[in-house]
Amino acid sequence: MKYGKKTWLIPDAFYNSHSNGQTSHESVCVLNTSDKDAVISMTLYFEDRDKMAGFDAMCLAGRTHHIRMDKLVSKSGETVPMDTPYAILVESSIEVVVQYSRLDTSQAEMALMTTVAYPVR
Repeated sequence: MKYGKKTWLIPDAFYNSHSNGQTSHESVCVLNTSDKDAVISMTLYFEDRDKMAGFDAMCLAGRTHHIRMDKLVSKSGETVPMDTPYAILVESSIEVVVQYSRLDTSQAEMALMTTVAYPVR
């Protein structure tokens, strides 16, 4: 049985450069319950600059993939900018479920935030 959608939106993303010694990071978490591999493509949108495209990943059939945004590099060699609010358009070749998580280590009391992304019909 397949679950999910092919298009997801994450309106609130932020990769913080400040840390308490442990690296802050965020992840786009993908669940693929099908028997086919999912090709994932991400486009980043900003308040004051042009969008950035070409961030690709794969989620194998029957697996999960936690796509660490601090390790992601686009086809053109760009990385996710730090200290800049942005939004993420996640597009998949097949139906998947997407969740977003952020670990903020900018203070001694670390914060973890997670939410299911918005599925587009």
